[in-house]
Amino acid sequence: MSSRAPHRKPLFEVRHSRIHGYGVFALRRIRKGTTVIEYLGDRVTHDLANERYKDKDPKDGHTFLFTVDAKTVIDAGVNGNEARFVNHGCHPNCQTVNTGRRIFIEALRTIQPGEELAYDYQIQRDADDPADVDLIFACCCGAKSCRGSMLEAPKKKRRPRRPSPKRKVGRKVGRQGGRQVGRQAARKGGRQGVRKRPR
Repeated sequence: MSSRAPHRKPLFEVRHSRIHGYGVFALRRIRKGTTVIEYLGDRVTHDLANERYKDKDPKDGHTFLFTVDAKTVIDAGVNGNEARFVNHGCHPNCQTVNTGRRIFIEALRTIQPGEELAYDYQIQRDADDPADVDLIFACCCGAKSCRGSMLEAPKKKRRPRRPSPKRKVGRKVGRQGGRQVGRQAARKGGRQGVRKRPR
């Protein structure tokens, strides 16, 4: 009788994708909440990432850079693993999770064998983006809800609020004090997600 543990079929494989180049495909059922893979690569500063790719064609939307926080970027183009081949999808079956400054790809729902894994890149828009930035980072996921771009959805312009008519507010007898109004301070720091190459 052998003491060896039985070999389990691998969770996924990398092969050609109809979305873009190579993709990652499930080889067996992946349950919702399963950590599929860690996003690995060279951990560098934003400045070093900018320096590495400063000569790349600005019309090339292909990137293996993933922002961890305000200080760190993972460059999966250097010492990266299969996670760099997980494509963008506007209706994804995976999401990225930042745990202790490590990035993991996790199943959002149960994924069936043969399905391509995808997560929403939500690449951040910048004030100095060229006019054709959505075309440079065009999405080909084919989802019914496809927004046509790997970039985060553009922020909708807020309509100015119309002043509401002032109403007199009565106070109950015996009630003390007024209503407290507080605001939570916005947290500062880098946005997590796939990062554009510098121009």
